[in-house]
Amino acid sequence: MSKRLLLTLALPIGFALAIISCNSQPDEATLAKGKDLFTKHCMSCHGLQDDGIGPPLGGVTSVVAEQQLIDFIKNPSKYIDSQDIRFSLLKQKYKLVMPPFEWLPEDDISAIVAYLKEQTELFDIPPLDVAQQSNEAGLSGQLVSAPQPSSISIELEEVVRLPALGESSDLGVVTLRTSPIGDGAIFASDQHGVIYRIKDGKATVFIDLRNELPDFQSGPGIATGLGAFDFHPDFQSNGLLYISHAEAYKGQPADYVISDPLRSVAQWIVGEWKANNPTDTVFSGTYRELLRVHAPTFAHGMQDVGFIPGLEKTHPDYGLLYFGYGDGGSNNIHHPELGHHPQSFLGSIMRIDPAGSNSNNGKYGIPAGNPFSQDTGDGVVREIYAYGFRNPHRMAWDETDDHRMFVTDIGEANIEELNIVLAGGDYGWPVREGNYGINTIKNLKAVYELSTTDKALYKGPFAQYDHETGNAISGGYVYEGNLAALKDKYVFGDIVNGKLFFVNINPQLSDSTIYQLSVSKNGKETTMQELTGIKRQHLRIGYDRVEKEMYIITKADGKVWKIVKAY
Repeated sequence: MSKRLLLTLALPIGFALAIISCNSQPDEATLAKGKDLFTKHCMSCHGLQDDGIGPPLGGVTSVVAEQQLIDFIKNPSKYIDSQDIRFSLLKQKYKLVMPPFEWLPEDDISAIVAYLKEQTELFDIPPLDVAQQSNEAGLSGQLVSAPQPSSISIELEEVVRLPALGESSDLGVVTLRTSPIGDGAIFASDQHGVIYRIKDGKATVFIDLRNELPDFQSGPGIATGLGAFDFHPDFQSNGLLYISHAEAYKGQPADYVISDPLRSVAQWIVGEWKANNPTDTVFSGTYRELLRVHAPTFAHGMQDVGFIPGLEKTHPDYGLLYFGYGDGGSNNIHHPELGHHPQSFLGSIMRIDPAGSNSNNGKYGIPAGNPFSQDTGDGVVREIYAYGFRNPHRMAWDETDDHRMFVTDIGEANIEELNIVLAGGDYGWPVREGNYGINTIKNLKAVYELSTTDKALYKGPFAQYDHETGNAISGGYVYEGNLAALKDKYVFGDIVNGKLFFVNINPQLSDSTIYQLSVSKNGKETTMQELTGIKRQHLRIGYDRVEKEMYIITKADGKVWKIVKAY
């Protein structure tokens, strides 16, 4: 194989490409098709000239031949296993392997390539300097202690398989909630826009946002669509449901915008849905928009929304809605100035009162207990509860009197974090990843050692693992059910490889060691990959707070599994 093949790595839907020189001149229809496909499948991870989750794709069309590229996209492992020198160098930086795209027609791949070639020539884009990248690789190898083996094994039972709503496995089941009326059902959402009601092993459509919101957008990329949902704790009486979703940007005004030099490519919205009858098994009711924000890219949007469970109505936090918003990919397009300060909604956990009206738009309230609620000048975002996150994937609270808040933050290229979040806390991204430093401008993928004094400048993670163990943390919950082996353990996993972990949660939070859970089937140890037959799991965790049952969701195949044994 040619040593000129540029092998790169990225999360799925981004094409980590080694691109070609094409001799024939494509027609306008092919170029338009290629641009559309690039936007849909590549742009959330790659720019043409800017680094992203994967490397920039402009300029590489002068490097190798078209058939090599097509073969690479269909079967990346063939090239990865070849130990090509360029792959070896780039592996130090990107550390994530794209899946095979065998489902994509060859004509579509060729159209993407043609578009990249046109853009390369039009703007005279040089190929990525791989040698320079290797000189900025930073620390590598085992950066933090690997998860410890545990003696605990779990067994799973398939509850339901939800229908596929799209062609891509990168969209699917992401959120699970308890029935708010105590009828034994659970609810699960698909990023394509459908919330299902699941009862007795059958799934029925509760609400389909695609029919309700004309600008609803579930692509491109892996971080649009229906982000999450949660029922108001008094849903039985007020019928209120809260949903975060993405919409195509068509010039709609937003409550928070990105700076003028950057065009918004999408918008994220927090909306309130009021059911006509809270006991209906199919939603009917009214909708009002609470908050709308611009997104600088399709990456790292609004991942989760939720209420603290189990609060008395007299508690000051009762009915306050939390939601997390990532950095929007701003650091991957070299605009770190857009976030990591109280004047920006990017990279933050926010908290609002849906029943209030003292926000800037008058549609919701700013809780008096928010750390910046009294700051009225300099554009401070008073909704911010904590900030300094890259991609706050999931939020959860334990059942102690303090209702401690657990937030998982998906890392860039080195560290995955579990944080205990405090009001007003700055958790360091993009100058920190785990307990390591980052030179944001020079190389977002490289980390370096910090002194003890420098580590103390920001809130550090409670627990962390590195990319020798997994690639993207999937947030979980503190288990309080009847399976004694899991009691008082925060159970979570890795989105990519499906490994399952836990940390012990006690009043003192004295043990931050991560332990690995085993998965068994018919008494024999297995893995989620073996159980499902899928290499990339897209794993999520769900928890029924009423029945105290924990679920494992394999987003790639739409299956919901219940943990039925733990020993």
